[in-house]
Amino acid sequence: MNIFFEESGGFKAGTVLLQQGESYQVELPGGRRSKIKGRDVLLRFESPSPADLIAQAQAAAQDIDMSFLWECAPVEEFPFPTLAAEYFGEGASVAQQAGLALALQASPVYFRRKGRGQYQRAPQEQLQAALAGLARKQQQAELQAVYADQLIAGTLPDALKGKELLLLFRPDKNSIEWKALDAAAIALGKTHAEVMLACGGIASPRAYHEAAFLYEYFPRGTGFPDLGPTPLPGDDLPLADVQAFSIDDSTTTEIDDALSVQVLPDGLLRVGIHIAAPALGITRGDPIDQIARVRLSTVYAPGEKITMLPDAVVEAYTLAEGGARPALSLYVVVKADTYEIVATETHAERVPISANLRHNELDAIITAETLADGSGDYPHKEELRLLWPFAQSLYDKRQAARVGYGLRPEVQNKTDFNFYVDGEQVTIKQRQRGAPLDLIVAEMAILANSRWGRLLAECGVPGIYRAQRAYGVNRTRMQTSPAPHEGLGVEQYAWSTSPLRRYVDLVNQWQLIACVRHGVTAKLAAPFKPKDADLYVTVSSFEAAYAAYAEHQSRMERYWCLRWLIQENKSQVQASVLKGDTVRLNDIPLTLIVLGLGPHARGTQIMLDVLSLDVVTLSISVRVSQVLDASQTVAADDDDEGDGGAGDGGTGTAGGEGAEGAEGAESAESAESAEGGESAESNESTERLAGDAAALATADATTAGLPSEDTADGPLPLAAALTAAGARDVSVSPAC
Repeated sequence: MNIFFEESGGFKAGTVLLQQGESYQVELPGGRRSKIKGRDVLLRFESPSPADLIAQAQAAAQDIDMSFLWECAPVEEFPFPTLAAEYFGEGASVAQQAGLALALQASPVYFRRKGRGQYQRAPQEQLQAALAGLARKQQQAELQAVYADQLIAGTLPDALKGKELLLLFRPDKNSIEWKALDAAAIALGKTHAEVMLACGGIASPRAYHEAAFLYEYFPRGTGFPDLGPTPLPGDDLPLADVQAFSIDDSTTTEIDDALSVQVLPDGLLRVGIHIAAPALGITRGDPIDQIARVRLSTVYAPGEKITMLPDAVVEAYTLAEGGARPALSLYVVVKADTYEIVATETHAERVPISANLRHNELDAIITAETLADGSGDYPHKEELRLLWPFAQSLYDKRQAARVGYGLRPEVQNKTDFNFYVDGEQVTIKQRQRGAPLDLIVAEMAILANSRWGRLLAECGVPGIYRAQRAYGVNRTRMQTSPAPHEGLGVEQYAWSTSPLRRYVDLVNQWQLIACVRHGVTAKLAAPFKPKDADLYVTVSSFEAAYAAYAEHQSRMERYWCLRWLIQENKSQVQASVLKGDTVRLNDIPLTLIVLGLGPHARGTQIMLDVLSLDVVTLSISVRVSQVLDASQTVAADDDDEGDGGAGDGGTGTAGGEGAEGAEGAESAESAESAEGGESAESNESTERLAGDAAALATADATTAGLPSEDTADGPLPLAAALTAAGARDVSVSPAC
């Protein structure tokens, strides 16, 4: 005897080997044996065989018209053999009965299961709704297939237009558009981004990477709303009796700092460090402050810049040559022979700016040798000649302090890289860190940040400090109380020299102005009082935003490094071993993992064959061609371990139109490695974001999204990021 029974929610047939009461020992067609209870048996038959029954039942089920079957079924609950007799006739075969059972089980839209072998037809209203739903799903499946076919053919379906960023960066995976994109990607063996690029949904890989960042952090666009006239300081600011000059890259427009030197009687020098002072016009809580508090920093990357402050504000306060500009000035009186600091004072004033000197134009002219022998012809030659030994003295004192903290002296022979982007062409130039102009600006900035941090503490006014322990987790951190920065070798360090591009500096400048104007009562008049909750919020928000912006810059630097390899048709490159399988290319700041490289000393030079690279995934495949002699080291021993590669928060710096070339090399902050931060803070006057990426990573910063301001009559949020990215992809963005 054979039986047709229900097991684990499905129908099966088998041959009875043994019956014990209400239980059956059954052998299935595949040879498996099973124990079946009598209540699960639905049909008993002699022929056909169990395997043939299942085959015939499945064939019979395919031929059943479910709509007609629903019409034939009674309203009340019924056993399936009863409906089989109604549908097939009284002489319905076992195969037909089993087939009807399979059809009922497979059609929950038409029939509801009410027990073993028992069913009831669905109410008409529910049936109609369910059938309509099935029809919609079928239409969606057909439409999804059409979309997928179009994507595979390289055409962007109209339904996907305007949703490109949403599908790539924040998709609804239940939507037919995303399912079509996913199906096309699987069929082509590509990523979703590559499919979207191939069909023109995004203009280029560059636009894709930029749009990813803009969609996350500037979904409403990068423009500013109409804020009316720029607030300016009052007319009571005194005019400084100096002729100041700045030192920046030629692409810098947010000129934050300038210097001046005066020779005093009795062998003294009066060195002035003048910082642009937007805090003299902007007040806490005003519309401009609200924008700056959201953006928190200017965003730099090769070929692009998103400013923290509106263009009109930057133009009003940048220290451009040819006029007197509002500034907060630190004057340091030093002995001309020993460079010992005798006194310091701080003033809010208007400072005449006589010249904007440019690194890339003067670095080759102003060297240690020309400063020593007095050769060369350039503006402010005498002031620079006096500043050079003073900067060296400050550097030496910081190194002594570092050693006192248990650290090794900073390494001065590091190489920075500046990116200059013109359309789709990129120029990557090397720049030696520690050059005279670089060291002068860096040491003056460190001096100002340290002394002004002390001034805040002496007046009892809270500020935002950067502190660093020599070793340990989160050794570099931001806090509202002074503490040593061991990597820099200073007793306290408060960012104050870039208020046009960093919100932390703007906050500290407000606090410093209160100290200058109110002295011992400054803590009562300062915008931020002790234990002000907004100050703590600013610290945490700034760290998160700054880390995210640095990550974007690092990503774009890696992109342009890969583009440079394509542009220069590089099939073979030379690299320096950093540690283990990690190497860094000598010509560009690109760090790679070369699997199976084997043990080599740090600095060993190797030749690599470039096998393939992908500017969408930012991946590159290389193979070791030749291991050169370690003595051929070009730039491997000059940097901290793991620092310096585009893509890892290294020493690449944004350059070119709109990217504030050489925005940085804040050396000690930028290379605070696990070995104790073995580098100097150079050129803080033009700080770039990625320069401090390593330090912020150790500060356990997150990359939480930040709200973005609405633009006046701006595009819709999703379109804005794509439009902005596409615009920068085809032309050079304006510098400000």
